[in-house]
Amino acid sequence: MGFFERFLSVWVGLCILAGLLLGSVAPGVFQAIAGLEVAHVNLPVALFIWVMIYPMMVQVDFSSIRDIGNKPRGLALTLVVNWLIKPFTMAALGWLFFRVIFADLVDPQTASEYIAGMILLGVAPCTAMVFIWSHLTRGDANYTLVQVSANDIIMVFAFAPIAAFLLGVSDVAVPWDTLLLSVILYVLIPLLAGLLTRRALDSAGDHTRLERFIQRTKPVSIAGLLATVILLFGFQAETILAQPIAIVLIAIPLLIQTYGIFALAYGAAKAMRLPHNIAAPACMIGTSNFFELAVAVAISLFGLNSGAALATVVGVLVEVPVMLTLVAFANRTRHCFAAPESDLKRVTDEYG
Repeated sequence: MGFFERFLSVWVGLCILAGLLLGSVAPGVFQAIAGLEVAHVNLPVALFIWVMIYPMMVQVDFSSIRDIGNKPRGLALTLVVNWLIKPFTMAALGWLFFRVIFADLVDPQTASEYIAGMILLGVAPCTAMVFIWSHLTRGDANYTLVQVSANDIIMVFAFAPIAAFLLGVSDVAVPWDTLLLSVILYVLIPLLAGLLTRRALDSAGDHTRLERFIQRTKPVSIAGLLATVILLFGFQAETILAQPIAIVLIAIPLLIQTYGIFALAYGAAKAMRLPHNIAAPACMIGTSNFFELAVAVAISLFGLNSGAALATVVGVLVEVPVMLTLVAFANRTRHCFAAPESDLKRVTDEYG
């Protein structure tokens, strides 16, 4: 773990404060930046998201997918949680809280936008940050690559239809052209760019140039994340400072969703007798969100100052500290899971 990764929650917290401060003292600057958009896509946000995502995409090894058949249970758990459970529980929680529990606290239009932002978070499984969570839990790096690769392929085809279906169920108009454009910009193109870069750097097959590139670009990726956080909270500074209760209201169902999905996935992993180095990353992928994509799509669909964009930004606020608590919990409960297969083989070889 590099210096930036070790203190990621600190940097994110400082950037949130910086964004709020800058957005409140210089709102005109952020309004000008907000106006820099083409086809409902904000160019500065797109740039920073690309800077953040691209180095992570280079780590995705699609050739590793051929090894799925060797250990399919961990992958099956991830895919079931990500695509058959999580989007629908997120939509249900959004509806429950903002149509029923908080109905008297939020006007119907704003409630619809909050629900839309939550849905976009729920439909986007983690792609980039999961490598950090996997590393912190001493996960199987190669298997994590398999899980991420499979999720990315599914996301290219499934994100837009599932998001459109759930948004439609929630009575939110779905501009398909903008949704599809966002998937192309923030998933498909970075994936292809990462694949081409990986092939170019790893042509000799010794992985030296590839590993050097990955190590050198890690700080760049984190810098992209931090710049995105500053920009997003700067855009939303006046709204957040004027309506702090809105942050609390959005955070409550997001926290319930995050801890609930992790409990479900972790319990299933234990019941399936998965080794911890596969179970922990599988649950982290199922629990965390590709908030970069969710934020970008929310901005493209509803605008920078919308309730949907605010909900996805609150997702950023909630996710990093919550995921760090789950990493700590997973590490403390490592003894409850089967040992990694590599450890079992080593013990067998040594003691017979």
